[in-house]
Amino acid sequence: MAKILIIEDEASIRRVLSKILAEENDQYIVFEAADGEEGLEKIKNDDFDLVICDIKMPKKDGEEVLQEAKKIKPETPFIMISGHGDLETAVNTMRLGAFDYISKPPDLNRLLTTVRNALDNKLLVVENKRLKKKVSKNYQMIGESEPIQQIKDMVDKVAETDARVLITGPNGTGKELVAHNLHEKSNRAQFPLIEVNCAAIPSELIESELFGHVKGAFTSAVKDRAGKFEAADKGTIFLDEIGDMSLAAQAKVLRALQENMITRVGADKDIKVDVRVIAATNKDLRKEIEEGRFREDLYHRLAVILIKVPALNDRRDDIPLLIEHFTKKIGEENGSAQKSFSADAINLLKAYDWTGNIRELRNVVERLIILGGKEISKSDVELFASK
Repeated sequence: MAKILIIEDEASIRRVLSKILAEENDQYIVFEAADGEEGLEKIKNDDFDLVICDIKMPKKDGEEVLQEAKKIKPETPFIMISGHGDLETAVNTMRLGAFDYISKPPDLNRLLTTVRNALDNKLLVVENKRLKKKVSKNYQMIGESEPIQQIKDMVDKVAETDARVLITGPNGTGKELVAHNLHEKSNRAQFPLIEVNCAAIPSELIESELFGHVKGAFTSAVKDRAGKFEAADKGTIFLDEIGDMSLAAQAKVLRALQENMITRVGADKDIKVDVRVIAATNKDLRKEIEEGRFREDLYHRLAVILIKVPALNDRRDDIPLLIEHFTKKIGEENGSAQKSFSADAINLLKAYDWTGNIRELRNVVERLIILGGKEISKSDVELFASK
């Protein structure tokens, strides 16, 4: 049931609007307020899916109501109405955050269409926020050690810029978590983060994957296809394991970074893209440059900001927090009661040599939860997590 608040000082207009909405959809519950102050009080004390608000009212006008409401209930859409409408008023209310502006007397069809669109948009906003929270939970950087705190501080400083970032570190350390945090805290967060695992794509297909192709460009190109750079337009592209990219593909990526232009395989038309590039690698790119496997000019384009993710052995103090995090997450995923780890078990795990880093730790925690007792003991660790 959609709750709609009508703020209008003319009782006859309130009644007409309420009747129209009630007859249009029996899922609309309509509330009324006779002036701006009463309307704002109702907004503070209740959650409405939509507010239809007059502009010229006693006590508090519609623009004031809109401004104050957006501070306390920013997700609530407003449709502004006025019998004294002009272009300047319409533009100003939209600038203040109104979903739409309608002149009095309102056209019935336009009003109902705008109400439906505003409610649909509210659902999308709420769903996007819900999904974003879910994604954020999946990509938390767990830890309070100095190396991790330095990374979190760096992410906070860099995220809102468009600076390119190169993330380095061994396999399994969580480089993709850093990339997701950079994107989610950026001004591009409402647009996609497109991930490309350069090591998983055959060298002969990487250019098509990144830049797309036109029909007939090669044997299996049966239709035009957009690439990852186009899919990431206005958002972020994350080039994971970029050290495994072919030199030919590196040259095209360099051009994309220099000119913000890409060309589909087999095409002669340039396509402009607006993409932030984050790259990651477990290789020593300086060594790769010396041995002729990586372009130095591309390295300097990518490494505007360098973030090095430490191995788990270099942040052992975070292991108890990581164990707690994985234990809770695995319990939620399996729908089972959460187990606990004894202090001796945790201390033994802290002493292990984690060559597989966080990925290995998670696997071991899952194994212990499945095979160990209600409280994971030191003997459980010795029996099931022996290295």
